[in-house]
Amino acid sequence: MQTAKQSKTNKAKARSESRKRKKDTAMPFVDEIRKNPNRVIVFDTTLRDGEQSPGCSMTQDEKLRMARLLDELGVDVIEAGFPIASKGDWEAVHEIAKNAKNAVIAGLSRALPKDIDAAAEALKPAGAFRIHTFISTSPLHMKYKLQMEPEKVLQKIHDSVAYARNLTDDVEWSAEDGSRTEDDFLCRAVETAIAAGATTINIPDTVGYSTPEDMARQIAMLVERVPNIEKAILSVHCHNDLGMAVANSLAGLKAGARQAECTINGIGERAGNAALEEIIMAMRTRHNAYGFENRIDTTRIFRTSQALSSITGFNVQPNKAIVGANAFAHESGIHQDGMLKHAGTYEIMTPESVGIQKTNLVLGKHSGRHAFKNKLEELGYILGDNAIEDAFARFKDLADRKKTVHDEDIIALIDGDALNGNERVALCDIAVSSGNKGPNKAALTLVADGTEKSIAVEGNGPIDATFKAIQSIFPHPDVALKLYQVHAVTGEIDAQADVTVQLQDNQAGHEGRIVTGQSADIDTIVASCKAYLNALNKLMAMRQVDIVARKDGP
Repeated sequence: MQTAKQSKTNKAKARSESRKRKKDTAMPFVDEIRKNPNRVIVFDTTLRDGEQSPGCSMTQDEKLRMARLLDELGVDVIEAGFPIASKGDWEAVHEIAKNAKNAVIAGLSRALPKDIDAAAEALKPAGAFRIHTFISTSPLHMKYKLQMEPEKVLQKIHDSVAYARNLTDDVEWSAEDGSRTEDDFLCRAVETAIAAGATTINIPDTVGYSTPEDMARQIAMLVERVPNIEKAILSVHCHNDLGMAVANSLAGLKAGARQAECTINGIGERAGNAALEEIIMAMRTRHNAYGFENRIDTTRIFRTSQALSSITGFNVQPNKAIVGANAFAHESGIHQDGMLKHAGTYEIMTPESVGIQKTNLVLGKHSGRHAFKNKLEELGYILGDNAIEDAFARFKDLADRKKTVHDEDIIALIDGDALNGNERVALCDIAVSSGNKGPNKAALTLVADGTEKSIAVEGNGPIDATFKAIQSIFPHPDVALKLYQVHAVTGEIDAQADVTVQLQDNQAGHEGRIVTGQSADIDTIVASCKAYLNALNKLMAMRQVDIVARKDGP
């Protein structure tokens, strides 16, 4: 047993070692903005706020993959998670911190010492890390959520920021529900946070209530009224409940904020967050209007967007700006005529500028391993030798069955059948019979907990029969199917079916948790079976982790 004195000494030693290990990144960001007032810090919260979306929970391997892609994209700060929320979240943040190469890694914490300690400990391996702490400041939140008087909130702001600053030089403080906070109190709160050591001050539009005019006025007001504001970088974190998150973020930047908090594809709580790709391409395409600079490699945007879609099963809508399938498509005869004469007639940016290649048909059944491996690396996949061999075998099988193989097919092949090593149930064989006169039957053979089992089940269509067969072999009565979705990977008649399945856990202690499974195959029934099993295995693996109730952040 440690004595109180020994424990205090050890904590002081740990803090000292932490300071020696990490770079002093907080001041360089501030200094960088002073030297170049047009520089914008890009803070990505896909792995924290984005992952809080129902059905967007990621495994540790998936979070590590996304973190690597975000790092390569050029994101300045990656908010890796909420370490106190669960053992799994802490471990994921810790692994991301160990593997980050360029970005500062951030962890969220409430205004509590135990949260801040958990974040600091998880982030410790990072070359540079940030502790992000928050507390509500609006009258509504203080009265009903916190049940605290304003003066008590100010004291919590000071104490939590000062505590975090003792562990790192890079501390961000967020005023949750900041857009609905009274001006006078917000100024006092921001001044208190900076005085306690905060180097970034974030003003979240937590419920997506602001208009661009509101956000611009509020940021300008803080710049004008807070006496020590020059010691910190102002940040905006906008939600999309009224569809104005990107517009609000850009308005805040124009008014004086120099950090934008955003997510890939705009995923996040409720209607989502400001979409990184839209903010960045607005800065680039309308540089004459904004004049902002950032370090994002825009040619990696599409690949990062596709990877997130495949991991979460949340497909991007076709008309989504920048990364949607129709973003650079032209069907109108007038538009096509204009494009043939000059692309600038109907395109304000090129597909290549966001990483969409005009020609992507490069591999077929005669392609070799070397070409396949190069294509995987081009698409952003770094696989071990065994994984490449397995993927190549599946690619060859697909190429034999499908006339042409596109990049999208390869992405679906790799992502749709990605395994996490925790499978309790796996597909051996499936055969279905169906027709308008019936019966619709699925004959299924699975390996469940190491034992091969077979069954034939009738259902209301082949998909229903398949899912009922899985349920019969591997009973899971406390799991409900919430979403079944199919779309074609490409446009040909022999296109692969990309299937997404969402399951809801109704087991006591885990009620409401949603997991997503995905798979792709030229046979829709096979893809559906694999997607269901993928989701089921994820759900079973998550039950092994001692989940602590997740609290919403800013």
